[in-house]
Amino acid sequence: MLTTWEDVVIVILIVVCSLLFKMAVNRFWTTERRKMHNDLIGWQLSILGTTYAVIVGFMLYTVWTDFGLAEANADAEANAVMNVYRLGEGLPALQRDELRKTARAYVDAVVDEDWPAMARGDDGILASHAMSSKMWQILTSVKAASPTEITAEDHALYELSAMAEHRRLRQLESTSRLPGVLWFVLIIGGTVTIMSSCMFGAESSWLHGLQVFAFSLLIALVLVAIADIDRPFQGSVHVKDAAFRRAQLNMSEQ
Repeated sequence: MLTTWEDVVIVILIVVCSLLFKMAVNRFWTTERRKMHNDLIGWQLSILGTTYAVIVGFMLYTVWTDFGLAEANADAEANAVMNVYRLGEGLPALQRDELRKTARAYVDAVVDEDWPAMARGDDGILASHAMSSKMWQILTSVKAASPTEITAEDHALYELSAMAEHRRLRQLESTSRLPGVLWFVLIIGGTVTIMSSCMFGAESSWLHGLQVFAFSLLIALVLVAIADIDRPFQGSVHVKDAAFRRAQLNMSEQ
């Protein structure tokens, strides 16, 4: 899990290393000698740059899509538990009070325990699991008599099933990562592409340095963005618990 300052440090290190590599190339392979190979270096840089841009664009799109799905899933889970809470009103008095109390405890557990645990990267059983199991026990113990109670129980079971599914997805999303082999491709691809840009023989060393700076900065920012978004519940960019806090507020008002 990286903080904002750690992201900044990584970006700075990548840019500085790129500029230092350019200075080393200039020292051991002069610009005049590199100019003779500009056609080959330019062709190589064009192919590498295009290929790497496609790879990076695909990775960024993938992690951003997953991040959006994690946000939508958390909102759907909060909505489902809120529906269970409201449907409890149609149950017999004993089960109604127990179910509504447990639903409030579920939301509290998600906000106070699940979210901090996911932020730390814990992959154990979430605290809300016990509350979910208790709600199942309450609903399956209902001995409905009136049509209203039967309907309320049926709809509550449906919403509880949806809530449990969203909770499992949330736990899966909090632990899933891009495979290591893909990170290997991203890092090696970025390194080779930046190195190729440093080898170009330019008339103006200052302008070439500015180009290498901009190129390495862009690659570093994209890699850091992928790393942050790839962990939807951790780091400086993460899914917030706002949906469950709204559910807490709504339950306290009812």
